[in-house]
Amino acid sequence: MAGFVARLPKLLFRGNFLKVFAASRSVQRPRQLRTVPGLRSLTRYDETIVSVDWQKKLTPEQYFVTREKGTEMPFSGIYLNNTEQGMYHCVCCNAPLFSSETKYDSGTGWPSFWQVHGTVESDESNTNALRRTDNSMGSTGTEVICKKCDAHLGHVFDDGPEPTGHRFCINSVALTFKPKSVL
Repeated sequence: MAGFVARLPKLLFRGNFLKVFAASRSVQRPRQLRTVPGLRSLTRYDETIVSVDWQKKLTPEQYFVTREKGTEMPFSGIYLNNTEQGMYHCVCCNAPLFSSETKYDSGTGWPSFWQVHGTVESDESNTNALRRTDNSMGSTGTEVICKKCDAHLGHVFDDGPEPTGHRFCINSVALTFKPKSVL
């Protein structure tokens, strides 16, 4: 600092004051993230490989719910009262998400499931769904998204039935259903 003060009069007269002052300050710059070629995200699709125009692929309602994190009106979904045996898939990428064996009537107005397809005991690491903290409604909740395409599916709550105690409250418009006879 003493060296800077001693050089100050000379610097002011040369007109280089701002350059030297800025250079003398130690400003930390953000570290750049390095990527490894061929390494893909564990939770998101690689946008350089998959280029999907979701607005062309989906209906306006599907787009609103899955890409803009909307919610369908309660008691309006096509799969709310579906009792057929089969598998529920992501409407965007067709990833299997929920089995009809874990579906139940929660009385909330949305299809509800007590477990994600592929869960082993309480381990959801091999499923196609991911939980994410959601603060959009003014209180903390847990959003459920598709692990393959990042589509918003709904929310999960801790007031479900045994054996898990979870209630995956999922928008019908975010799902497609494949009956067991087709699988």
